[in-house]
Amino acid sequence: MKRSEKLAYLSLASVLCALAGAGAASAADKYVVGVSNTLIGNGWREEMICSIKAQAEASGIVSKVVVANRNGGPAEQIADLRNLISAGVNAIIVNPSDREALNPVIKQAATKGIVVVAVDQAVSAPEAYVLTNDQVAYGKVGATWLFEHLKGKGNVVEMRGIDGVPADADRHQGFTEALKNYPDIKVVASTFTGWALNKGAQQMKDLLASGKEIDGVWTSGIDSVVVDAFKTAQKSYVPVVGADNNGFVGQLINLKGDGFSGAAVTNPPSVGGAGLAVALDVLQKKDHPHLIKITPEVWDNTTDANLENLKKVYDAKLDPFYSIDFEVKPYTTYTMPQILACKGP
Repeated sequence: MKRSEKLAYLSLASVLCALAGAGAASAADKYVVGVSNTLIGNGWREEMICSIKAQAEASGIVSKVVVANRNGGPAEQIADLRNLISAGVNAIIVNPSDREALNPVIKQAATKGIVVVAVDQAVSAPEAYVLTNDQVAYGKVGATWLFEHLKGKGNVVEMRGIDGVPADADRHQGFTEALKNYPDIKVVASTFTGWALNKGAQQMKDLLASGKEIDGVWTSGIDSVVVDAFKTAQKSYVPVVGADNNGFVGQLINLKGDGFSGAAVTNPPSVGGAGLAVALDVLQKKDHPHLIKITPEVWDNTTDANLENLKKVYDAKLDPFYSIDFEVKPYTTYTMPQILACKGP
């Protein structure tokens, strides 16, 4: 069964029914957790939700995880959050669609004693806890690796995520900050992939067909399909920066002999489970800073030692779009089988 088939996507009506049956937890009882996500059909987001379910199971103090999950923007997410508040959840884990627009509803949740943790992307609401991969650093370290690998000169493509969302804006900021240090690097194309595999693949195909001279590609996580596009077009590989997706890591290993060089920048979707761990701690009156940033690492295939490290994390049996950086210590406590099972209370 595919991971996407394992996730129980609930409509807003079923969210309310499920929560009404579960009820709000008392201090001596287990907690009810709501999850708000507005991008479905994306493997990274699916794994994020699985990590929340796995951490809920591992914690032993969550009675139910209810996922409000649909494609949408701030208006849809605000409606989902209001429904979760009305149903009496104890905590909400939210992957925000906007940095500012959700602030009033987050404040509403906080006034009712609901702990809100924004994961993956930041919100500016002072009431919220934010646990995120450092997205500015993500853009900067990957771009710096690429520009250095090109010896500071050449034409590059920047393949972004979703226009207007916090993570994309932050990554572009990091990319731009790195670019300022390399005046002989030229960005010959910048696209918004929507973090959609088919869209990103088509964009790369069109760019290769356009005749543009391309010396390197920075991607916001749509990576292996970009590498595949070069092979399909029978073009020589250029350096590609992607994320810690299993398939891309496999390419870094298996295509090294064909002249492919690249780097995976870590961006663990397990920030979802880590966010839940923080929420449960706060519910139990434990202290946490309101902003927790995870520093990304760069995994490249440029040396034998680096290749050996890549081989240690790669798993040919896993979905190619599964992030293999599956835990955030010290917050997550689940096992790999638990997150793969994607079953929560």
